[in-house]
Amino acid sequence: MTESSNVLDRRGFLVQAAGAATAVAIMPVLGAMPRLAETLPVVLVGAGRQGRAILTELDKFAGAHVSVAAIVDTDKSRLDGAVRRVQGAQGFASHGEAIEKLGFPGAWIVATPTHTHRAIATDLLAANKNVYCETPLAHTEEDARAILDAARKSSGVFVPALEGRCNPIYRLARTFFRSDSVRDLISMRAQSHQKTSWRTPASDPSREKALNWRLDKDLSLGLPGEIGMHQFDVFCWYRDSYPTSVRASGGVLFHKDGREVADTISCDFAWDDGTRLHYDATLANSYQGKHEILHGSNAAIKLAWSHGWMFKESDAPTQGWEVYANRQQFHNDEGITLIADATKLASQGKLKEGVGLPNPPLYYALEEFIKACGAGAKPAVTPEHGYRATLLGILAQRALVTGDTIRITKEMLA
Repeated sequence: MTESSNVLDRRGFLVQAAGAATAVAIMPVLGAMPRLAETLPVVLVGAGRQGRAILTELDKFAGAHVSVAAIVDTDKSRLDGAVRRVQGAQGFASHGEAIEKLGFPGAWIVATPTHTHRAIATDLLAANKNVYCETPLAHTEEDARAILDAARKSSGVFVPALEGRCNPIYRLARTFFRSDSVRDLISMRAQSHQKTSWRTPASDPSREKALNWRLDKDLSLGLPGEIGMHQFDVFCWYRDSYPTSVRASGGVLFHKDGREVADTISCDFAWDDGTRLHYDATLANSYQGKHEILHGSNAAIKLAWSHGWMFKESDAPTQGWEVYANRQQFHNDEGITLIADATKLASQGKLKEGVGLPNPPLYYALEEFIKACGAGAKPAVTPEHGYRATLLGILAQRALVTGDTIRITKEMLA
């Protein structure tokens, strides 16, 4: 499976890299969100942890004619708290009630637990609403396919929340990856390490199961699906291709509290050209956090969501722009920092201040959706991207649970 995209071919990149000014001109510009012609009403469905994070980012779009018009949550105390936070927002106890009473297409954001996405997203799409849905899209292939089919039939915009594809640094790094800067891909590696339990304390015992759905083996896609699929998708996007098999192992190695969902895992994806992606994730240790690495014959690229670096091999050809680049030392390796809007920053003598994104990756994914709803821009993330990334998470979790090597065919990804 491939996607069409506007990237520099190897010759084109070398031509642009002949001088420093044109070399850095390929870097994406980080500007303020443009003001929309009319106010775009946003409806948030789900006011839990992710919903609250979304509200924080939406506050930053207030000057662009974006406003939170309504919030939906089945938990009254959570809904009341969210409505108090957003002045003027209406509160609804169900998405059905909100659809019935709010006539505008607007921008609807689904931030509920994964296993609840299907009912909400398909109802919204059937009503031709514009929908941004957190990923994974669903916890089963059947539900994910139902959402994809509904998105294809709807006249509304549907944007799955794949933050890597909207990340300015990741977009920048992809232009380098698809040039002679990296050249031949040799191997891929990624990890997500954090010290956390995934368990949410419940003051009311009757809410324990609902709050801790991530620990329910019948509802949760575990580490491969809830976290890993976002990282798997980065490699598929960079390569314009998908793996052909996955195997996995893991278990409960630290949080021995009766859970049946693994707190530590390892996955291996294989591509038909012989390259492999090794991935590991844990909830027991935070060392080196969350990142992806692509090793090539000319350089390696390391991506860490808010930052990115390129590490050139000593025998790699010089392309000219490197002498002007900002650099960071990592033990014995020197990394060229990938900086968005580098030309402007360099002219102001503020190149080092541009290291890292000024906003979380979530902000840029929401910006992509808002531009599609309010300004008619074509989103970079399609329903198909969301379905395929979700499927990789589902299959990796299946490989983990069964111990089998799972084949991934083109027909499955269609």
